[in-house]
Amino acid sequence: MHTSLSSALLSAVLVAATPSILFAAQGHAAVSPEQAAAQAADATGARLAAVIAGPQRNAANRARDPARHPAATLRFFGLTPGQTVIEIAPGGGWYTEILAPYLRKGGTFYAAYEAADGAQAIASHRRFVKKLAASPNVYGRTVLGTMPSAGRGFVGIAPRGGADMILTFRNIHNWIEAGDFDDMLRAFYAVLKPGGVLGVEEHRAPAGISLAGVIASGYVPEDFVIARARAAGFELGARSEINANPSDTKDHPNGVWSLPPTLRGGEVDRKKFEALGESDRMTLKFVKPLR
Repeated sequence: MHTSLSSALLSAVLVAATPSILFAAQGHAAVSPEQAAAQAADATGARLAAVIAGPQRNAANRARDPARHPAATLRFFGLTPGQTVIEIAPGGGWYTEILAPYLRKGGTFYAAYEAADGAQAIASHRRFVKKLAASPNVYGRTVLGTMPSAGRGFVGIAPRGGADMILTFRNIHNWIEAGDFDDMLRAFYAVLKPGGVLGVEEHRAPAGISLAGVIASGYVPEDFVIARARAAGFELGARSEINANPSDTKDHPNGVWSLPPTLRGGEVDRKKFEALGESDRMTLKFVKPLR
């Protein structure tokens, strides 16, 4: 009986091992889990690089890449092709040009626009919709919705607790001025799945700035953003200096809008501000706890 059992076990082991033996015999080395993960990361990075270099991007937007570091920023947040991702307040679509085609096959991309309740907001929304409609092969699977406002949650966006990632780029100063930053964070927390990521990029204020100073300048204290996100339930997963600009003195006559791409001062000191470049920005990765 013991001999029979041993023979059966040996046969089972040989059958299970045969594919590996054949694979090795054909001159292929076995791939470890670590190597497989590295290969997947490389493939993801190559896909992202191809999209960033793609013809769908506006030339003026592409010119901002050296200041905005889209590949490094999105990889820091942990973007992968199969995720459900919500971009908050996409504006003219700078990041939409990258996110929509990147997630088109295998993922789901939501663009959450501001509620169109004013002439400027309506005009901006129409331009964005027109941009998407003009290139259905790029944006045809983009899902449009409305971002939270006045205590109301998302409209037309992923089911509660169903998103892998929320991304917001240079929007927080506007929410602080409107007084609804905490409401936004709570809505973000609700729509993310456990383990989901909130990726934040925002103009970074010098220490000790007042609320009035934030509103006037557009620069926000990094510790304040972290504290409010934690109060909403998030954990700080990581912070990065990808979008730092140590040359930004943050004392400009028109606040952050003195700098490119806005250049609100017109021709006054234009060359100086162009040489200075875009603002010094925090880049933060928050995580909704698994518990």
